[in-house]
This record gives sequence, structure tokens and C-alpha cells, in this order.
Amino acid sequence: MSDDLASRLREQGLRLTPQRELILRAVEELRHATPDEVLAHVRAQVSSVNASTVYRTLEVLEELGLVRHTHLSDRAPTYHSTLEHEHVHVVCRRCHAVRSYDPGLVHSLVAALGEDGFSVDVGHLAIFGTCADCSAATASPEPT
Repeated sequence: MSDDLASRLREQGLRLTPQRELILRAVEELRHATPDEVLAHVRAQVSSVNASTVYRTLEVLEELGLVRHTHLSDRAPTYHSTLEHEHVHVVCRRCHAVRSYDPGLVHSLVAALGEDGFSVDVGHLAIFGTCADCSAATASPEPT
């Protein structure tokens, strides 16, 4: 990780700082995390890192192709490492659970849009609905 990060940063005229390395590691460890979650994770190790450093670093890491973001809620974007395979995000509106699925799940949609000349960024795709557990809980009658 740090060798790839260091070389990509150097190509852009930037240097590898401990904060950049910590933030990238936090995204990789958390798998799907908002900037605030990344900040909390990093601050558990180094309390002096501030929110603006996290936001700026996430932007740089995304420009370098090391992280990507998607919108899994109506709040802040959620970041994940590009080391993970590309995936579609499925989000439960009730319990907010996030599951990752293979892009083949939406192959027919991607193909249909491709026929119209539209190129889909599958890794940015989030599908919202209700998970099986929440659906079952709603369908079950309340105990008396």
C-alpha cells in the first residue's frame, strides 16, 4: 500500500505523509466509511488529525484512484478502497445495512444503457430498498 501510495503521490508532486497513510489505511480497514468515521478511526491512533485533513486527503486519494466514493445515505459520501473488487451497493432504508454485490447483478441494466451510449460507473451505484430481515420483521405479527 505505502509504496503504491508514495509513487502515485510523487507523480503528482506530492509527498507521503503519516496522515495520508493513516487515512488510506483507515478506509481499507473500515471498508465503507464516511469522512467522519475515517476521522474517528484515525484519531484513535493520532489525536491531532483534524477533519479538514481527512476531507482533503480523501479528495487526493480519490484523484489518485486509490479510493472511490458513493452515496449510501442522504448525508456524507461513503468511501471505499479500490483494492476491493468493483461492486454494487445495496442499502436497507430501515436498518441501514450495506451489502456488496457482484456487478453482474445489474448486467442487463448496464448493457441496455450501453446500447444508448451511456457508460455506467457501477462502483458508484447504490440501490435502496428493504433487506430480508427488515421485511420479515414487518410481515411478522407483533407478539401479544
